[in-house]
Amino acid sequence: MNIIITGASAGIGREVALCLARDEKNKIVAISRNKTALLSLSEAAENKNIITVDVDLRLTQEVRKRLKNVLYEDPGSVDILINNAGLLINKPFSELRESDVEDLINVNFQSPLLIIQYLLPLMKSGSHIVNIGSMGGFQGSSKFTGLSVYSAAKGALAVLTECLATEYATQGISFNCLALGSVSTDMLKKAFPGYSGSMAPSEVARFIADFALNGNKYFNGKVIPVAKSIP
Repeated sequence: MNIIITGASAGIGREVALCLARDEKNKIVAISRNKTALLSLSEAAENKNIITVDVDLRLTQEVRKRLKNVLYEDPGSVDILINNAGLLINKPFSELRESDVEDLINVNFQSPLLIIQYLLPLMKSGSHIVNIGSMGGFQGSSKFTGLSVYSAAKGALAVLTECLATEYATQGISFNCLALGSVSTDMLKKAFPGYSGSMAPSEVARFIADFALNGNKYFNGKVIPVAKSIP
């Protein structure tokens, strides 16, 4: 299968890429702005089946150009897209700068939207798009001070998932969103110093990898909470 993963250089994304790369029949395209970390990821794959694309997702035109060079010629089709890249800024609403708001919306909502739009022509019936959301954007869940725009952007991604599942149902392309609870990643630790998430990246990655491969057999247009705590 041809699989694209954004935010693949560290944390959950790296672990998901390595999980899926264990099957030598899978070809993984790993996207991140961290070129050094991507190189490490590629070298860690036993089957040498991880291709890397180092781009900053906020630079939309550059992303499209690089993806076109890598994907439209080889492999020429996409079976699974995992929109995993995320940005977490923990600040009171009144202290958020305009640049903070732009970055949060861009990385957590606009970039996944545009990547989906750009790659849809490469997808066929049976393809699966998995958007990685957050419990912060899950309706009815507990909300936290400092995460207003982050949560709002993830909420928008969840609603986009539901809308696109309806729009592309006749084409057989499935869309689902996994709303993750707290995972012990560097991003979480940076935003909340001293706090440790309730789930390990490797633990969550195994679930995401299996869901990406098999979840569309049972779900479409669903926003699914993946958390040990009650929403």
